[in-house]
Amino acid sequence: MGKGPLAGVKVVEFAGIGPGPFCCMLLSDMGADVVRIDRKGGRSGAKFDVTARGRRSVALDLKDKNDVAVALALIEKADVLVEGFRPGVMERLGLGPDQALARNPRLVYGRMTGWGQDGPLSQAAGHDLNYIAITGALYAMGRKGETPAPPLNLVGDFGGGALYLAMGICAALLEAARSGKGQVIDTAITDCTASMMAMMYGFRSAGLWSDERDSNLLDGGAPFYDVYETKDGQFVALGSLEPQFYALFLEKLDLNGDPLFAAQMDRSAWPAMTAKVAEVVKTKTRAEWNALMEGTDVCFAPVLSMAEAPAHAHNAARKAFVELDGVVQPAPAPRFSRTPGEVQGPPAPTGAHTEAVLADWGVSLRPS
Repeated sequence: MGKGPLAGVKVVEFAGIGPGPFCCMLLSDMGADVVRIDRKGGRSGAKFDVTARGRRSVALDLKDKNDVAVALALIEKADVLVEGFRPGVMERLGLGPDQALARNPRLVYGRMTGWGQDGPLSQAAGHDLNYIAITGALYAMGRKGETPAPPLNLVGDFGGGALYLAMGICAALLEAARSGKGQVIDTAITDCTASMMAMMYGFRSAGLWSDERDSNLLDGGAPFYDVYETKDGQFVALGSLEPQFYALFLEKLDLNGDPLFAAQMDRSAWPAMTAKVAEVVKTKTRAEWNALMEGTDVCFAPVLSMAEAPAHAHNAARKAFVELDGVVQPAPAPRFSRTPGEVQGPPAPTGAHTEAVLADWGVSLRPS
């Protein structure tokens, strides 16, 4: 079992895709004993399925009454349940919150959906891109005059889904320790992505943010907070927001004294400033800019590919990536001084631990 800050916490995860598995990966990395209930006869456990790492697999047929009874017996022993089905599915299986909390009143019942447990879209299919679209987040990302840019599935599935569910689970566990009572966590990616947009909505209300893409402080509109192409076709990221960092930005780019850059926050000058910076950055290779700027307060970083990132000196020094079964993947984060997290093992094949888990948790295959 894990040794991290969640060591001793038992989690039952109903196998799914996207944010649910990523949330459970985080819980496992933090030391929780996560048992994934996989569909009997299904196939899982490919070593490249990184978000499935670190838990044991129990294979059950949830259309079989006895296997549902086994699942309920596991739930009775658990601290946390995580499921990501459409609303109503768990209830139809006989595993909904009412049934689960009747068996285990201290249970934290985590529900992960795109649209939420209720609302006019709750039964509709969707993916990350759809969920972030109705929050204002997707509209805000991309270049002026172009379509909004899909930001991988980091904003919705993982930021607005998995991380909010993990935070909610930890908060509910703390509350349950005081009250002795569990509760249901309705984690909707739409709600949580809207929450992540809090700062931008505040800026917009204050008149400091425009709905026009590529025209604001943090969306690529500012010449001192943008990505630029280098002489060799690579890219660098510059984020010199504060005045002292902006002064260094001008120094490193040899733009001191250029009247165009005298007023950092003159938005009317930003397009011309951006064009000039782009021209200057293209005079050197990424490696040359790296040698000149990296590690300084200009707020600089080379834009690395996934092939390059693990070997970067900073990532390597912090051991930000690990290799497991030949697969390079991110290490557990964040870091704890006394109870460090760890990867508890590679993805497990379906049903690989059924007997061991039931024995460890004191559950019979034929529960009474």
